[in-house]
Amino acid sequence: MNFIFSAVFIAAAALLLVRDPAAFLPAMLEGAKNAVGLCVTLAAVYAVWLGILKVAEDAGILRGMARGAKPFLGKLFRTKDDAALEKIAVNVTANFLGMGGAATPAGVSAMNLLGASERARYSRAMLFVFNCAGLQMFPTTIVSLRAAAGAVSAYDIVLPVLLASLSALLFGVAAVMLVYGGKRG
Repeated sequence: MNFIFSAVFIAAAALLLVRDPAAFLPAMLEGAKNAVGLCVTLAAVYAVWLGILKVAEDAGILRGMARGAKPFLGKLFRTKDDAALEKIAVNVTANFLGMGGAATPAGVSAMNLLGASERARYSRAMLFVFNCAGLQMFPTTIVSLRAAAGAVSAYDIVLPVLLASLSALLFGVAAVMLVYGGKRG
């Protein structure tokens, strides 16, 4: 990927230098300014949502949602490991609430805990599907980026994102069940 990015950058820079050499440095500086602005915006978004996640965790909201989801997730992930189920539930709940970056530590812990289970391959594949589908009730990062970019209606994407990610999740779950359905481990 780095090679492709480098090749595209070199080709674009060479073309710009040939066509308009005076525009090269201003274009580079403008791009760097936009990149720094995007990083600051994303840092602010993550700081706010990680703070909200911490408050929800300290208040027991995440634990309560995870406890409510554990019976369903236990059947879906075909595991009885309480520690793994708790991490899966926190991961799925945080992702569903649009806090994907905050869900990562729980997802990594769940993957490690699932490695010891008897149906590890199935459970890990299912967790992978849940994380890749990105089912979100409220896609906070995208909405925040759209608002920061000055979108007139930054929230217009909520329903399409929800429907697209739900479709991806259902297809992925069906695929995992089809591929790993009768297999052990």
